[in-house]
Amino acid sequence: MYKIVKEGETIASNKFEKFIGGKGLNQAIALKKAGADVIFAGQVGNEDGDLLIDYIEENNLTHRIKKISGSSGHAIIQIDSCGQNSIIVYGGANKKIEKSYVNEVLKGFNKGDYILLQNEINDVDYIVNVASDKGLKVFLNPSPINEKIYDIDFNKVACLILNETEGESLSGMDNKSDIISYFKETYPAMEVILTLGEEGGYYCNGETLVKYKANQVDVVDTTAAGDTFCGYFLGLQAQDYSLEDSLEIASLAAAITCKSKGASSSIPTISEIIKNKQ
Repeated sequence: MYKIVKEGETIASNKFEKFIGGKGLNQAIALKKAGADVIFAGQVGNEDGDLLIDYIEENNLTHRIKKISGSSGHAIIQIDSCGQNSIIVYGGANKKIEKSYVNEVLKGFNKGDYILLQNEINDVDYIVNVASDKGLKVFLNPSPINEKIYDIDFNKVACLILNETEGESLSGMDNKSDIISYFKETYPAMEVILTLGEEGGYYCNGETLVKYKANQVDVVDTTAAGDTFCGYFLGLQAQDYSLEDSLEIASLAAAITCKSKGASSSIPTISEIIKNKQ
């Protein structure tokens, strides 16, 4: 029986493995596998970045990756016997993004384009401002939560995708109904998706409240499940899928991801999802 280590505790691990991932990369690959056109931006270190760039290109992702001195981002992920995880993230190169790089990347985007952001990079507040001013539709996954997340002008976020823990941190509420009510009242124009793991989740936009279900699977590793949901939901919305279909397919994609070890490598293709639906 393997568990997540507690404060002051030392435990033995069953094995040590390395996988390629990161929230941004996982989400970009999920977008691509959902059938969306994707341009992936971020930074890698010159010490270990070639491996990441090769992987990005092997997955046919158009990218604007910049290589800088130092190390790329890394994460230490603990997985217990039930497949649940706990993660510590070292930002590396992605915490050294300069505003000039942001401006250069966003020059190629136009009003109505979508941008998906997460909080493993720096200056997310600046990126939100620039993207919003250009008329982009901003999707934000506010993970991991830290003090910088509160610098963001959430009035400029079109769609917020977050789990219950993140919802509690941002709203100060301790149950799902109050979390949803907080965002509905505070940011009435914002779409909000509150993911609840095996309970499914809720989509809220004004007076619209949609409950979507989770899919029961034998869980091996939940590491990239949330990123898969984000990428698939956005990718399907960009292709004009209905709200209900986008939520259903994104939820199934996340569940299938949990059936395999690893991060980006565990994300299913749209054809695999259709096969599982039949």
